[in-house]
Amino acid sequence: MAARNSEHRYGWVAIALHWLMAPAIIGMFALGWWMRQLSYYDPWYRQGPELHKGIGILLLALLLLRLAWKAINPRPGDMPGQARWQVVTARFAHGALYLLLLAIMVSGYLISTADGRPINVFGWFEVPATLQGFDNQEDLAGEVHEVLAWSLMGLVALHALAALKHHFVDRDATLRRMLGLRGNPPSRPPRKEVGSPATGSPASNQ
Repeated sequence: MAARNSEHRYGWVAIALHWLMAPAIIGMFALGWWMRQLSYYDPWYRQGPELHKGIGILLLALLLLRLAWKAINPRPGDMPGQARWQVVTARFAHGALYLLLLAIMVSGYLISTADGRPINVFGWFEVPATLQGFDNQEDLAGEVHEVLAWSLMGLVALHALAALKHHFVDRDATLRRMLGLRGNPPSRPPRKEVGSPATGSPASNQ
């Protein structure tokens, strides 16, 4: 498989970035929801946020890499016969996914650095606190972060449902090419006409 996208297929770089980020994003949402249930005396009350911050910074790096790769490596063409409104809606949804991700990461950064301390990423490096000191920064950024996270999960669910529709209803190669597979899914069996000899209906004996 080639690294770059072709007219009909995604390259392995785009596929790898997609499948590295997708489960990590869903996992980050689950981790964030779980952290809200922790009591002050739970050992994960402090460890959970540190893990969340570290993964968030790594996800930001992957997102920027993905956007850069997307800018220099156009996506494959649209599926043959796809309605124009579906193409426009899909592109709008993809753009919204990227914008939501960026906004979530910025709001997370504002939460994490509100007290002026840098973000320590697993002891590998630190991200300095360059934006802090706003009134109620942590609380306001936290509210925005939560709303955006739920919005992102709703859009991710729609994105997954659309991919399944393409595969099982439209029977096109949209999902298969993001999985790195060749060809289209099996086509539907031909529908038998009512009253034809193949149906064995009374109409065939008249």
